[in-house]
Amino acid sequence: MISMSVEELLKFFQDHAICESLTKQEVEKLIPYLQEKTYKGGEVISDAGEVGEALGFVITGKVQFTSSDGQDTTSVGKQGEGTLIGEMSFFDRKPRNLRMEACKKGVTFLVLTRPMYDRLKVEEPFIAVNILENAIVSLDNLVRHMGEDISALGHYMHGFGKR
Repeated sequence: MISMSVEELLKFFQDHAICESLTKQEVEKLIPYLQEKTYKGGEVISDAGEVGEALGFVITGKVQFTSSDGQDTTSVGKQGEGTLIGEMSFFDRKPRNLRMEACKKGVTFLVLTRPMYDRLKVEEPFIAVNILENAIVSLDNLVRHMGEDISALGHYMHGFGKR
């Protein structure tokens, strides 16, 4: 069960452009499929190598993504309030490349597990499609930012940063 009311969740979705076309009645139908999870600062949400069995909407706080080669750990990004996390491994069912952990102040998010998503697809397909579309937009943003980062790195290596 989640602590947000239907009205609060609807407003959150609208404020963060998540599943914007859902009505109040559809958000009310979605709530029983969701779980609320809270992690303290530094707590591991999921580790590299695990296959994602849930995706989540960050309600408060931030999630940090880190990469490790066994000796060094590097922060590769953060996602904050209003973002979707875990969607890549959830949909492609491949092991995660990065560790996800709660930032210093902790994080709370709404979780949709794979079994509940499978039920949602059958029982409320319109809502499931909205979540899928949100995941596509989230992945699109990730790819666009990655392209910008690669371009900036290339410019640095071959342009003004070259020695």
